[in-house]
Amino acid sequence: MNIKFATFNLFQFAAPPFSWYFKKDRFTKEQWEEKLSWIKNQIKIMDADIIGFQEVFSIDELKELCKELGYGHFLNVDTPKTNTKNPTIYKTTVLALASRFPIISNKNVRYDVPSIKKHNFKEKFAFSRVPIKAIIELPNKRKIAVYVNHFKSNRLNEFEYIFNKETTLKEKLEKTKVALENDFSSVLKQRLCEASSLFMDIKESKIPTIFLCDLNDKEFSMTIDALTNKAYHEDLSSDEYVLFDAYYHHEQEVYNPHPEQKSIERTPTSYHFSNGNIIDYIFISEDLKEKIVSYEVFDEHLKRNQDGSLLESDHAQVVCELSID
Repeated sequence: MNIKFATFNLFQFAAPPFSWYFKKDRFTKEQWEEKLSWIKNQIKIMDADIIGFQEVFSIDELKELCKELGYGHFLNVDTPKTNTKNPTIYKTTVLALASRFPIISNKNVRYDVPSIKKHNFKEKFAFSRVPIKAIIELPNKRKIAVYVNHFKSNRLNEFEYIFNKETTLKEKLEKTKVALENDFSSVLKQRLCEASSLFMDIKESKIPTIFLCDLNDKEFSMTIDALTNKAYHEDLSSDEYVLFDAYYHHEQEVYNPHPEQKSIERTPTSYHFSNGNIIDYIFISEDLKEKIVSYEVFDEHLKRNQDGSLLESDHAQVVCELSID
């Protein structure tokens, strides 16, 4: 049977009278209704069976919205923290998972102590957002593992290398060694520790696995290697992956192809000062690589406004359809 999976960053999903981070940052009733309307319409267009959400403040409102649209199963594993002096101001976001099919269990993802030591992480470690790991039973009785995640962004603009497809893992490790040893990028360390901990959990999975995330990191980054590549964690002579970027394993459609065209440019999922970046991903386990039916990026709202709108989202939504028998 064909199942659609989606990742959806909701961009400050905070129902009034609540604010996000600062008291002045909140929606009016009219703005909130407009945002809800856009989200509902977007979910209908995406028509995904299972959706991982990021930037959730108002959990009950999202659960009700999803229920209204036919998603009878909903999961969150954490609650957003509020300002101690003003409980109507949210300080942290959480993740959520909505499914048309039963969520039969959820599992804790533990942080991996050896990975934290390896990355010279000196502070007390905690996931920036508690990841979701759910076991879902499909109508054909197959069980799948679905993770939802949102890594920490580099808000402090600390220096981080940008790599490309040709950069080897060895080169990445050599270039970032000094930064990691000398605490030049605490945010990168945080992401690598989180990704490594998730890798250690995912590699033990015995069932098809899907990872829905806002990675807050670009293609070919060290974070992706830490999350997916066994060679990052062990001394291997070649790459060995436990997860694969679904984008590279679907049959890409070429519209108005030209003879000189050699490749298709990947659609950005977010923009920063007019520069497009891919930071939203769907990763899949090896047993699903040949099962991809379609892969779509829903970015019409970003074509109108690359910065996104608070009444919509500043991210594109990614949907991957898989055939799971």
